[in-house]
Amino acid sequence: MAIPWGTIKSLLIFFGPMLLPKAINYYRSVRNAPLAAGVSVQPLPPHALRGISVLVATALAFFLRALPLFSPENVFARTQSRLQIPTDVLFNRLSSLRPLAPADDALRARFVNLESRLLYLQFGPDVLAECPFCSADDPRSYFYYALPAILAPHLVNLVLASLATSEILSGPYGPKWRPTAAVSAGLAAALDVYLAQSYNYQANARATRLADLDPFFWTSRAARLAGLASLDLALAYLVYLSSTNRAFVAPPHPAQRVDAVARQLQATKGRLNAVGIVKNTATRDEELRARSQAYWRQEGAIMREVMEERDVVEGVNDALQNRIDIADITRDADAYALNVLPRMEEMVTTTTTTTTPPETTTVG
Repeated sequence: MAIPWGTIKSLLIFFGPMLLPKAINYYRSVRNAPLAAGVSVQPLPPHALRGISVLVATALAFFLRALPLFSPENVFARTQSRLQIPTDVLFNRLSSLRPLAPADDALRARFVNLESRLLYLQFGPDVLAECPFCSADDPRSYFYYALPAILAPHLVNLVLASLATSEILSGPYGPKWRPTAAVSAGLAAALDVYLAQSYNYQANARATRLADLDPFFWTSRAARLAGLASLDLALAYLVYLSSTNRAFVAPPHPAQRVDAVARQLQATKGRLNAVGIVKNTATRDEELRARSQAYWRQEGAIMREVMEERDVVEGVNDALQNRIDIADITRDADAYALNVLPRMEEMVTTTTTTTTPPETTTVG
């Protein structure tokens, strides 16, 4: 049952101004999520690559299955016949194109009236030829028989998507998308069943030409397989974005952030210790100490010469007068000194208390 384009256009005009800003904001939040979470983009992990490979291979298989080469034959399209053609003439044309198979004989026996041909266009040749309990007097029986074949690709896709997003195959990067894969597969299956159940197959009864026929079975089959392939590709893309920290990034756990800060502090402490060792070595060695003092004397002389040049003096004066706020710098320096001095006083007090022996009291 097709939705008129006018209805779709009206819905877009009504809901577009409300949904478009929300979609833009959501896209920006997803794009800026790695920066907000404090993580950087990383190469594709091997575990995620395995899950993505399974999803892409499944999508390619569905795309190949959707090609007309692998689709069941439509005898009306193959023989270029209209729906009202006599059964004998139809199968005589078909026999002139290829040898008839036993399935063609079973199908020929079912083409007893127009109703059976309409059901053929809705459910395909296998259902019409193989169903043992179906009758044109009860069209719903064909739907019940065709239901497993409709749901089979969805179930296969659900199993493969669950395998691809399992922790065994994709590590910690796939399980977060398993609920999305399951819900999407369920919605796709429900939509497919609804369209097959609600299709008005009687509309083809008014078609007098082959071009006017609606081959619902072949159209829905191609759309079903192409839709599942697109779903798998979208899921693979989501796994790729989240595993490489390009989008959908959750902020690290507080314990992980504390461990990262502790490691950074430990690395900084190691660098400071190394600088202290180098400085201590340079201070204790006479040759290195002499070279260091000579360097700083030369550096001081060069800077004095530079600062005495007229252009430099004018630039410094201009910066002090127009671009640098001395009051702000003084205030920041005072605040820094007030924060540092109490700590130094505490350290001095602690050291004095530790090193000064207690006074003795003389009892007279």
